[in-house]
Amino acid sequence: MGSYLNPGNLSFRGSLRSKIYVDKSELICRTNEVLFTEQKYICVSRPRRFGKSMAANMLSAYYDRNENTEELFHNLAISKDKTYKENLNQYDVIKLNMQEFLSMSGTIEEMLGMIRNYLISDFQETFPGVRFRDKQNLIQVMKDVFSYTKCPFIILIDEWDCLFREYKQNKEAQKKYLDFLRAWLKDKDYVALAYMTGILPIKKYGSHSALNMFTEYSMTNPREMAEYFGFTEAEVKKLCQKYNQNFEETQAWYDGYELVAVNGQNKVYYSIYSPKSVVDAMLSGVFDNYWNQTETYEALKAYIRLNFDGLKDAIIQMLAGERIQINTGTFSNDMTSFQGKDDVLTLLIHLGYLSYHWPDKTVTIPNKEVSQEYINAISTMDWTEVTASVEASRQLLENLWNMNEDAVAEGIDKAHREISILQYNNENALSCTINLAFYFAREYYTIIRELPTGKGFADVCFIPRKLHLDKPAIVMELKWDKNVSGAISQIKEKHYVDALKEYHGNLLLVGITYEKSEKKHHCVIEKLCKD
Repeated sequence: MGSYLNPGNLSFRGSLRSKIYVDKSELICRTNEVLFTEQKYICVSRPRRFGKSMAANMLSAYYDRNENTEELFHNLAISKDKTYKENLNQYDVIKLNMQEFLSMSGTIEEMLGMIRNYLISDFQETFPGVRFRDKQNLIQVMKDVFSYTKCPFIILIDEWDCLFREYKQNKEAQKKYLDFLRAWLKDKDYVALAYMTGILPIKKYGSHSALNMFTEYSMTNPREMAEYFGFTEAEVKKLCQKYNQNFEETQAWYDGYELVAVNGQNKVYYSIYSPKSVVDAMLSGVFDNYWNQTETYEALKAYIRLNFDGLKDAIIQMLAGERIQINTGTFSNDMTSFQGKDDVLTLLIHLGYLSYHWPDKTVTIPNKEVSQEYINAISTMDWTEVTASVEASRQLLENLWNMNEDAVAEGIDKAHREISILQYNNENALSCTINLAFYFAREYYTIIRELPTGKGFADVCFIPRKLHLDKPAIVMELKWDKNVSGAISQIKEKHYVDALKEYHGNLLLVGITYEKSEKKHHCVIEKLCKD
């Protein structure tokens, strides 16, 4: 059979790298269990590093009737579903990677013509017994094949949105592409399931979408597909056990994408991990930034340097661990039509550079890996004050460990002066400055803000991860325009240390205040040993 009608992707069964994905294949194949019987058109948009191509390959292997793939799936969760046998290897499958066609063509007309010609050629070769009424018309050819076989098609389109990413300014080309997809797929009896995957949601024209028959699942609204967007925390824990890796480090590096599904009246929260990064860490045994193997910081840099009011402030606050309020409703689902900072931040959600917290409509930088990409981008821009603060954070942490109170206070003063764009009028602003000033602490610590203690909340706690237990834990109390000694007293009186029940070892109590009259920070540090 022709290459576009045959999945031809089953070689992944022998790859250790892909085997980790196959272990998770219920994530992909239960698309059928959850959706197939109810929905015919599905578009899933998620970041490049979240295993989109692997998902398409697995669906192709599951549905294609020209392969017997039962041995691949029989031990997985999908095999226990009542629809498993009904749909396993029961359909003709067309799988297209749109990026390949775009790369081989110079214009949208050439690209669409190539798709039509290649598919028609494959149909003629694969079904020689069919009488084709119009061999130049793809839609009529598929109608003729369906009439002959009585077997509808599963159509899998990978990188469906590549044209919007590479032809960013060519609105006419984008419209022709969407019109082609609509004419080919919408309301066609020969379509059993059309499943598209890419990074961007479907482009809107005015208030309408040319592909309004699709049900969309995205990083801003994953709906019932939330837990299938990547590796869940439970799955990552199992992988860490299997590959003898430290879960705490994996969590610090690759966690942070919060996706929410609604079950009746209840919200179900999922911590989703980037599969690509987890796989690389499990196989290499090294926790590192694997982002730049598929993206470069230049892509991020191009967006965060856009001159929208409040964008720079928002990025700096998120580097400090803050959540930023956002309105995703104005985003036009492309990479050029930005009306303000919220549209840029929404694009960064879809690209995987931000995590969207749907219940309170806020965004954060998800984890250490992605945070490093922001630092890489900023270091080559004119945000010199941010770069200086991050670079100074290593020495500031050393001064804290050495209990050098004056040096810590001066270091925070310096960070405050350099990041003067932040409003500095309450303890929240002080907290933001502290978190950015101690940016390097993330190398060793899990940082918890407002840790519940039973008698209040400790403002900031640095808890060393298991690989760094030689570092002291830190409980920090922040005060605005009050005596610094009162900060340490509050830590003791409210027994904040008791909240660190599982920690044993050296502990630093740190009080930091800012006095408005002097415009200076003060710091006191005491050392304890927690048995």
